[in-house]
Amino acid sequence: MADIQPALRRSQRLQRRRRTTQIAFFALFLLAPALNLLRFDLNETQLWVLGQRWSLGIDALQRGEVSANQAALTLILRGILPGLALVLIFLGVAWRWGRLYCGWLCPHFSLVEGLNALLHKACGKFSLWDAQTSLRPGEQPQRRWWPVYALSCASFGFLWAITLLTYLLPPQAIWGGLLQGTLTVNQSRFILIAGSAFTLELLFARHLFCRFGCAVGLFQSLAWMANPRALVVAFKRERASDCRTCSTAHAPAGSACDSICPMRLRPRQIKRLMFSCVQCGRCVDQCAESQQGQAQLPNPQLEWTVGLEALRETLKQHQQHNKSSK
Repeated sequence: MADIQPALRRSQRLQRRRRTTQIAFFALFLLAPALNLLRFDLNETQLWVLGQRWSLGIDALQRGEVSANQAALTLILRGILPGLALVLIFLGVAWRWGRLYCGWLCPHFSLVEGLNALLHKACGKFSLWDAQTSLRPGEQPQRRWWPVYALSCASFGFLWAITLLTYLLPPQAIWGGLLQGTLTVNQSRFILIAGSAFTLELLFARHLFCRFGCAVGLFQSLAWMANPRALVVAFKRERASDCRTCSTAHAPAGSACDSICPMRLRPRQIKRLMFSCVQCGRCVDQCAESQQGQAQLPNPQLEWTVGLEALRETLKQHQQHNKSSK
């Protein structure tokens, strides 16, 4: 019991930090166009970065102010190299720590987790496609949360569409047009179609999009899979029988780590079957919570490992998987 408490506290602190980074990045995503932190203005064909106009030298070449060689050098230094550096850094982080961006920053995944919680209040499931509910004994679904869930999906779906449009057109014009009813036909059409599509995705397929439809997540997963020493959730298979008594407020019937995963994965599987894991740590948190009241258990079944320990875990997973498949 004494060993479980520190593990539980560490996990809870980590989840609070993750929530903080998610909220901060979500606010940044919404405010970035208005603050000119990052957007491309189609009207001016101008890229804005950190409040400054970011020129690649093409306009200066067209005006005859620089030579072709100078324009090419500017394009390489201000366009190609920074873009390549960002991609390499992004993939380097994924190679070492997996889909860290998805689980700790991505605004879409923040919505996935928030809407999962609302849906659970309404029907006892974290996804409409879950086979069974995960309610505590005597607890009943609260139907009054259905309108809240549906309205939240629609609100965020249309907010998403409007925000994406402000990355391409002046935010003042878009928000002003919405308030004054002066949007152009094309702007209105984009918001209606994109907002409806996002609403349906959030209602029915939000975690499915993260698993199978997001290119950003796919490339992170590929980089992560290529590194056997990357951050991975290790499972103490020699103590698998202890999982029979696993129980938390979110999963009173057992298998808390399976029930709580926002991506609807089964964390006790081998790394290859956890391809779309976003390193949110919810499974580790639930494992520590489930064993808090079980004094006979020395420490949680699930824990994060990286480096040499992760390599050992990966090799052990493959050996045990090969034995079970024979």
